[in-house]
Amino acid sequence: MTFNKTLLATAVIGAMLASTAHAETLRWTRSADSLTMDPHSQNEGPTHSVNHQIFDTLLYQDMDVEYQPGLATDWYVHEDDPSVWVFEIREGVTFHEGQALTADDVVFSLNRARHENADMRGLLTSIVEVRAADDFTVEVVTDGPNPLLPNNLTNLFIMSRAWAEEHGVEEPQDYAAGEETYAVRNANGTGPFRVVSREPDVRTVFERNDDFWGIDHYPMEISELIFTPIESASTRVAALLSGEVDFLQETPVQDIERLSQADGIKNEQGAENRTIFLGMRMDLEVLDSADVDSNPFADRRVREAINLAVDATTIQSAVMRGNSEPAGMIAPPFVTGYSEEMDEVLPADTERAQALMEEAGYGDGFRVTLNCSNDRYVNDEQICQAVVSMLARIGITVDLVAQTRSLHFAEMAREEYDFYLLGWGVPTMDSEYIFNYLYHTKEEDRGSWNFTGYSDERVDELTVAMGQEVDEEARNEMISEAWQIVHDEIVYIPIHHQMLTWSMRDDIDFQVQSENDPHFKYLKFNN
Repeated sequence: MTFNKTLLATAVIGAMLASTAHAETLRWTRSADSLTMDPHSQNEGPTHSVNHQIFDTLLYQDMDVEYQPGLATDWYVHEDDPSVWVFEIREGVTFHEGQALTADDVVFSLNRARHENADMRGLLTSIVEVRAADDFTVEVVTDGPNPLLPNNLTNLFIMSRAWAEEHGVEEPQDYAAGEETYAVRNANGTGPFRVVSREPDVRTVFERNDDFWGIDHYPMEISELIFTPIESASTRVAALLSGEVDFLQETPVQDIERLSQADGIKNEQGAENRTIFLGMRMDLEVLDSADVDSNPFADRRVREAINLAVDATTIQSAVMRGNSEPAGMIAPPFVTGYSEEMDEVLPADTERAQALMEEAGYGDGFRVTLNCSNDRYVNDEQICQAVVSMLARIGITVDLVAQTRSLHFAEMAREEYDFYLLGWGVPTMDSEYIFNYLYHTKEEDRGSWNFTGYSDERVDELTVAMGQEVDEEARNEMISEAWQIVHDEIVYIPIHHQMLTWSMRDDIDFQVQSENDPHFKYLKFNN
């Protein structure tokens, strides 16, 4: 194929001018800030949302949740070895501080994310070796075929090895221990925006990276991005209505209708890839926060009673104002392995729940503490308040402790909770991710978010196998079997699949992304 160099140069210049024609500031708010700027320390939604503005991944999910090339221009299984994935790295990319991207940075980043401190390591458990075949080719060797490996890399950010070595951050931050490192408050990525200033939980200012490799591929109409987390729902809404902010992520459900009727404001809505549920510590002989010398959660009958007492339909109408979908399993419909039959929600049945409590020897009930975030999920504290009332009907007295998510997740990571609220999204769109993190026995590199103490040898076997099986029919059977086991055991108490609303100035063109991950390089202004 022959190219006309003059026409090509004109097209590129035109695209660049179009992308830089806008010099607009976008002021963004949501309830919570990033937990850390260390890109491998925490596998958590708001943290990823901030890091996606700064860093790139090898591939990513766009606003339609379709896989797109990022720093990898192509990826495929090696023709001579099905246990090796090959990633061709984009050439001519530079980090914000000027370092040139090579395969060595990718090798360093993937290995850094496998470190024991990294919450991302659960996505990389099958990796045996990461190696650079040449300056722009990376080979990832897994312990057998792994059809899901590329899916697991959409939030795996690439760092500069030289920068990490210069600042002594070759290893990820130990978040649970409260470690402070240079990477916690500073960042050097290849992404569409660079950090100008950072005040955690107060304000982060980004500027457009005009040297971004995708400057002529994406709209890139934002010249300055100002992120101001605001914990109070009413204050966030007031800030949007007054014009102090332009884009409100995760609109409070009680304000959706009001904002839809406000001048100059519009809502974008859609289903979110996230399920909200309750977890219970099953493995302890005695719960730390209970007033009985036993562990009621270890008895399946108690777990079933709780499942029957927690009325997800009432929570949907009274707490979420219709902006949720009651759930029977902790996988949203987007995910491979989702089952309509298992997602069916049984009607609340207090009478049957009380009978089960009697059978289990807890007819007089018991007291326990429920730990809940108050700034992470939509109406999270209100959901927990509703649960407190519902469980009181079957004799369970619940002491609610609701606090900011930074404390909630740090204490959860230290396994301090008997009973807790959690939400889970599935960026890989596959059940293996859920089982890997939430159901597999908690050990060095799997089950890192399984704070229930649940352990089942067959579920562990199936979790590993579903990450390696390439036969689709056989793999689906494995996933179905695993879901049936944990569904029958009532390992968690599903509440609902979360719905998502973003509110913004009406001259902004930006659709909801089901991962709740705004890639601001796509945002456009209608003016």
